[in-house]
Amino acid sequence: MSDMSKVCMVFGAGSYYDESPVVPQGALVVAADGGYDHALALGIRPDVAIGDFDSISKTPVLHEDGDDPASGRVSTIALPAQKDETDMPQAVKVGWNQGIRVFHIFGGLGGRLDHALANLQMLADIARHGGIGFLHGDGCVATAVTDGEIRFPANQVAARRMVSVFAHSDRALGVTIRGLKYETDSVDWTNSHALGVSNEFLPGIPSSISVREGTLIVTYPVEAPQPQWRSGADQAASFGAIDDRRSELLSPLFRD
Repeated sequence: MSDMSKVCMVFGAGSYYDESPVVPQGALVVAADGGYDHALALGIRPDVAIGDFDSISKTPVLHEDGDDPASGRVSTIALPAQKDETDMPQAVKVGWNQGIRVFHIFGGLGGRLDHALANLQMLADIARHGGIGFLHGDGCVATAVTDGEIRFPANQVAARRMVSVFAHSDRALGVTIRGLKYETDSVDWTNSHALGVSNEFLPGIPSSISVREGTLIVTYPVEAPQPQWRSGADQAASFGAIDDRRSELLSPLFRD
């Protein structure tokens, strides 16, 4: 059974810009590899550190039964460097395995473009599994919704602070946008054409973005209020096993 009131805070090795993450009381904090250094620099002690630890300055000290919580020790999950998935979805799996379905992810944008794209795909995967992820970076937040809706309360976000909507699935059917500068009414979108770039909040008006069938990626300014969400996707019991085996896809030159 998932606990929708609990969140998982994931810290990655990418850029953090000017946003100062706030950890809600009771949240699970997971560091993905070099995100361990970033979390400590922010004064945040992770509960779990996971990764191949190739981008970390100091390997976390393994938590042991009976340790004082103030000892600074954390649970550590070491992964091989040559694996099929990056460290970030492995961190999400840690939270998912504890019944959490809401993820706030920092350090997943900026730096390497390939990792940023992988993390956007991960948001869509979380949504298809019936959860939601919020990827923070450079003054904006990206999220995804499958067969559902996100709703923003009325706000006073300044003009020219953009809200953009993209189809992630091949087709996103029945996309409806209400309360933003540009509205749509049950329009079918494809992921080969960017139709929803550069929308805006309207002062003092609540807004919503929904899709009848398919997955949307939504980006919005970080100062916007936290949206409510609903998903028509079935909540999956598993987000997949932690990828702790060396990849079998390596070319023969690298197998030995």
